[in-house]
Amino acid sequence: MEEQDLTFKTSEGIFNYRVGAIIIRDKKILMVKNDNAPYYYSVGGRVKLNETSEEAVVRETFEETGIKFQIDRLVFVHEHFFHEEMTKERYHEIAFFYLMKENTNMDFVCKSYGGQGEKEYLYWLPIEDLEQYHLFPEFFKIKLSGNMTGIEHIVSKE
Repeated sequence: MEEQDLTFKTSEGIFNYRVGAIIIRDKKILMVKNDNAPYYYSVGGRVKLNETSEEAVVRETFEETGIKFQIDRLVFVHEHFFHEEMTKERYHEIAFFYLMKENTNMDFVCKSYGGQGEKEYLYWLPIEDLEQYHLFPEFFKIKLSGNMTGIEHIVSKE
């Protein structure tokens, strides 16, 4: 029996518990985009019931890249309150972002699909140029070029 994603809809909006992978190579970060969304988003996805965030980020990166990445460490905890750009639905999201260890076998093909079944594609975006891109989480534009030491708690209200 497949475990349920830790996301649920209420009359006030949607709660979502997700993980994100920070995969960096040659000063570029690996991001995802699909045919329906006007923005890029982090590799990752929803945590399932009875799954740790670490298990979820390894599973999600494998689903999206076909590569079993290892975790380096937790870097960001993000509390995000927003209205989704496409559906306009109100979200309260908790996300854990993990820096993944570099993998020498970085040739992969994205075989995953988004929440509405749309095909997803992987892109390497230059960290120094992130300001030019429409992406989520937005704090990547500032935080990835800095010194990522420790665990940073970020709260975003849009």
